[in-house]
Amino acid sequence: MTPPTPPGRWRRVRRPLVRWAVGLVVLYRGVVAVFLALETSLVFQPSSPAESWLDPADPDTRDVAFTSADGTPLHGWWLPPRDPAAGAVLVAHGNGGNVSHRGRMAADLRRTLGAGVLLMEYPGYGKSGGTPSEAGCYAAGDAAYRWLTEEEKVPPGRVVLFGESLGGGTAVELATRHDHRALVLAFTFTSLPAAAKHHYPWLPTHTLMRTRFDNLSKLPRCHRPVFIAHGTADEVIPFRQGEELFAAANEPKEFLPLDGFSHNLLLGEQFYAPLRRFLDARAP
Repeated sequence: MTPPTPPGRWRRVRRPLVRWAVGLVVLYRGVVAVFLALETSLVFQPSSPAESWLDPADPDTRDVAFTSADGTPLHGWWLPPRDPAAGAVLVAHGNGGNVSHRGRMAADLRRTLGAGVLLMEYPGYGKSGGTPSEAGCYAAGDAAYRWLTEEEKVPPGRVVLFGESLGGGTAVELATRHDHRALVLAFTFTSLPAAAKHHYPWLPTHTLMRTRFDNLSKLPRCHRPVFIAHGTADEVIPFRQGEELFAAANEPKEFLPLDGFSHNLLLGEQFYAPLRRFLDARAP
């Protein structure tokens, strides 16, 4: 039988254990505080024209300007439709770069659908004023939608809302409040905290993150056709999150698994052809 540890010895063992435990708690809280302080810069990674700017892929591309409700000046690229009856696609891009990095996407969308394409810029991105935020993305989306429907006179029922990655959050938010032809999501997450949890499983992202983009809870409020595409090899946003979004969406809907696609792989006919068929089957 092992004799009991003398009280004095136990106190000597307990003290360093308590110090280690307290130190780990303090360290963990410090790491969480650092991530919270860096949240905005981790989520939004804009590029100014001086840092990176590409020529448009389509020579018909022109710069346009509009203003958010709070007065922030915003910039975008506009490709007029080849067929005015085809309407327009409003594109909300991902968290990095600026609109010039999506020129190829805009050209492919117009070539495939015949529709006009508006690449909207968020506050703090490219040639837009302001600073990035979730609310700023929503306000920019509203301003771009107003420009399309009021300035370009595109009927609301002919506007396709297209969100790429982070831009899916803006597209879904717009779809809950504005009439549209269809909602298209590519490589989009269920919510930003859920996407962050995939990369930092030890952080309390769901409780502490201020930037939410809660697409999963909003999708049931979208009542137009929904087309969702997600890469099976997406290393940034898990494929299962695309499946979860599809499960939450209302009919009519379609899910397109992009076999072998990683998060930043350029979209091609494997995406555009099925999208065209989906939209043609539900022509306004």
